[in-house]
Amino acid sequence: MSEHLRILLVEDHAFTRDGLRATLNMEPDMQVVAEARSGEEALEQLAVYAVDIAVVDIGLPGIDGIETAAQIKRRWPEVRIVMLTAHNLREEVLASLASGADAYALKSASPDLLLLALRAAAAGSAYLDPQVAHHVLSGIRAPETVSPLTARELEVLRQVAEGQSNKEIAANLEISVATVKLHVQEILLKLRAADRTQAAVKALRQGLL
Repeated sequence: MSEHLRILLVEDHAFTRDGLRATLNMEPDMQVVAEARSGEEALEQLAVYAVDIAVVDIGLPGIDGIETAAQIKRRWPEVRIVMLTAHNLREEVLASLASGADAYALKSASPDLLLLALRAAAAGSAYLDPQVAHHVLSGIRAPETVSPLTARELEVLRQVAEGQSNKEIAANLEISVATVKLHVQEILLKLRAADRTQAAVKALRQGLL
């Protein structure tokens, strides 16, 4: 990876694209090197420019952002993908994760959260906007797939995905913070996840939550 994070912006609305470019180029470790107004144009740009991260709007004309992300991952698996959308629909989130997206951020979120998503993706971690995580997990039924996690570990992971701290989880489940930490360590080990957010994203992809 270069000194700067080389970014491709895939957004069909010029006003939004201009704002994203200005925000990202203000960061000393980021540089927008290419832009596209559609999924097809994004694939053309990636054939020309070396890119670390693609910021992809879901609602693109032609092939949508989810299919664009899937095609990018098939052809350039090293490119990290941050999905950007105005919506937090559960179906969109799950489809984005299934396409191989590494992060999911809302357009309504603060610039700091978008930058956090990009840096997490660049570091090889996963990121799910807290509003999205809460929306996706609310009302989800018990898992139907065979889970490597115990029932207690799933309880802990569900609260991790909702953005709860170890202290909050301990209070909610009436267990000690030390016990929560042990559960989190076991979850990361079983799911082969680098951090808490990646564990939550992997669990969503696998249908465990």
